[in-house]
Amino acid sequence: MRNWVALLLVFTGCFAQTKTETGDINGAKFRIDVPANWNGGLVMYCHGYSPVPVAYDRPELSPVLQVFLDQGYALAQSGYAAGGWAIQEAIVDTEGLRRYFVSKYAKPKETYVTGHSMGGFLTMTLMEQHPAVYDAGMPLCGPLAPTLSFMGRGAFDSRVLFDFYFPGALPDPSKVPAAYRNNRDEVARIKTLLDAAPAKAEVLRRQNGIKNNQDVASTLVFVTAMLAELQARAGGNPFDNRNIIYSNTDDDNAVNTGVKRYAADPKATEYMRTFYTPTGRISKPMLAIHTSYDALVPVTIPNTYQGLVDAAGTSSLFVQQYVKRDGHCAISPEEVARGFSLLREWKSSGVRPPGGDQALINSAGGR
Repeated sequence: MRNWVALLLVFTGCFAQTKTETGDINGAKFRIDVPANWNGGLVMYCHGYSPVPVAYDRPELSPVLQVFLDQGYALAQSGYAAGGWAIQEAIVDTEGLRRYFVSKYAKPKETYVTGHSMGGFLTMTLMEQHPAVYDAGMPLCGPLAPTLSFMGRGAFDSRVLFDFYFPGALPDPSKVPAAYRNNRDEVARIKTLLDAAPAKAEVLRRQNGIKNNQDVASTLVFVTAMLAELQARAGGNPFDNRNIIYSNTDDDNAVNTGVKRYAADPKATEYMRTFYTPTGRISKPMLAIHTSYDALVPVTIPNTYQGLVDAAGTSSLFVQQYVKRDGHCAISPEEVARGFSLLREWKSSGVRPPGGDQALINSAGGR
């Protein structure tokens, strides 16, 4: 009899399934996954930059998101009601989805927030704006800095310098046509220009801390398409470089004399400042993970957040780790799972994990 009971339990376990729900809340698609072994906790996941709103058409979860279910947590994702730099919409839609989860399933015993890239930025934003809601956060490959700073002094300046060396090759960065598209052919065209002018390309690689022309081309085309979306969203050009002195070029005087200067539209600047300028004022643990080389979000950007938490007096609640890998968001499912386990332990025990190389932290048993 006991053998039959044991077999029945094994059989039931094998066929126990995750409950998945998809739907729409005020124009934002969503997906909720609740594992059969749900521990009562919830992870809110924020997706990264997408030109269009995200829909949830595939039945399977990506391996990097499956790790949260494997640790017993329910997972809720909003596709946001708008595409692009949809911080304004994402804050509302993520909170709306969380409230929906509570009303339909149960109030979670604990709630975490995480996300990749722009979703990492949103993780930081939600941790600052909703301290009573989230018990801890894990930004992944996120630009943890003021939007005007990392986009203006990063994306916009990279375009301004490219235009100095390759005039007319890309649209005016202050007025990018709405029809401009980020695609392989456009990246290949820009890479061909860079390959044909090695001295100029070397300056642009050095300026942006980028290793190769392929990454320079991919980044330039991406940010050009993003600038078009930002200008439509904000109602004008948000970025101003009239007071910027460019350095570390092959001829700083010639560059600063010849580079084009742009004035920002004040209303557009204010929009970007509102969505969003972080304060560093967090009240719950935040563990950020980045790759050691990221052409799109260089490590200098997330490093900014350390200064913000220092100024706010919250540095004891912030830890940043890295994985030794090249690429934007090239963080493996195993590394995400490891980081989440460390964050859970920090939240439960109050013992802050170390920063630095995640692999060394793991080999030392998390200490």
